[in-house]
Amino acid sequence: MPRQLLVVLLACLLLPLRAVAGDTSWLVSWTASPQAPWGGDFPLPLGVPERLWQQTIRQKASLSIGGHRVRVLLSNEYGTLPLQIGAAHLALAGPGAAIVAGSDRVLTFGGKPTALIPPGAPLLSDAVDLDVDALATVSVSLYLPQPTPVSTFHWDARQTAFVGSGDQTAAASLVADAQLQSHLFVRDIIVEAPDTARTVVAFGDSITDGNGSTPDAHQRWPDFLAARLAGDDVAVLNAGISGARLLRDRMGVSALARFDRDVLSQPHLRTVIVLMGINDIAWPGHVFAPTDVPVTADAIIDAYRQLIARAHLRGVRIVGATLTPFEGALAGTPFAGYYRTDRDALRQNVNRWIRDSGEFDAVVDFDALLRDPQRPQRMLPRYDSGDHLHPGDAGYRAMADALDAGRLFGGG
Repeated sequence: MPRQLLVVLLACLLLPLRAVAGDTSWLVSWTASPQAPWGGDFPLPLGVPERLWQQTIRQKASLSIGGHRVRVLLSNEYGTLPLQIGAAHLALAGPGAAIVAGSDRVLTFGGKPTALIPPGAPLLSDAVDLDVDALATVSVSLYLPQPTPVSTFHWDARQTAFVGSGDQTAAASLVADAQLQSHLFVRDIIVEAPDTARTVVAFGDSITDGNGSTPDAHQRWPDFLAARLAGDDVAVLNAGISGARLLRDRMGVSALARFDRDVLSQPHLRTVIVLMGINDIAWPGHVFAPTDVPVTADAIIDAYRQLIARAHLRGVRIVGATLTPFEGALAGTPFAGYYRTDRDALRQNVNRWIRDSGEFDAVVDFDALLRDPQRPQRMLPRYDSGDHLHPGDAGYRAMADALDAGRLFGGG
């Protein structure tokens, strides 16, 4: 075969490979697991208004990986009425309620700047051209022209949202009448990322949601993990819900009920890390669930086995995290009595199974990492947020550092 013809043939063969190498696909870069509001019979306050009307809410989201085009998924999952969106904008976030000049983009839905979201449904925006770097913070501004009950939200955002009168979706700096620490109606920020990108989901309760970390500082353990993996095109999604349980609903539906929605539905999902069960252990007989029957270790283990089986059915790696020490949890607050020695014994039994059963694909021993060697039932002071239940910023950083590539992705 003549040399020139061979060169041409090789070039033709390589063209598809080059095209594949440059392919992109849509990937969720940030998420907030939806919750329904609870009634006044539950001791924790909602901290959000009953409704918004002729008001704009500007909410921030810290992305994991970046891209050149962005979409936003809104949610009316727990609404009983249609949710009317009068206007929606996306921009790079500036300080406070400001946005970065020149970054404001109008969000449209099927080409229209307004939308009506049916009860129970999500709504995906059209794509907008906006360069967002890995770990960038964006702002989503929604104008709600009609009386709008706050029916779908994420309670513990660790991020300040701003509410102002009228349509301020395009404002360079929203004039706020109120501030919230919750996400309302915004579920996902989705970017066009390299087709080779992978997703890791942190699935848990308030310790994953970041309770005890510094607000507006992105100091939750999934944030630290996202910062470490962003350069490797790995999206890290925080699917934590404060108060979440494996087996029961209350501050959100149970883990078994929301696993498909919050975890298995994610594009390019490679790994899920499960840190949940302490509320199943401690809530029964406590002010949070005074009439609930105590759970057994077998019931918690059966729930883990369900999550493992469902993850493996989708070819997803699942990492089990041991439950962290909590002696003295919430002492001196209206929620004292969370810790009891029998509850800690149950935690230890569950942790032994997580460590020794071999049923998870890998284990991260957050209990061993965070506990005080002199008093193993209690969190080490330098990692403690001060409430003896949730780590602080230093504890969350240590947790992220414990998740090495071998645990996350296997292969040594």
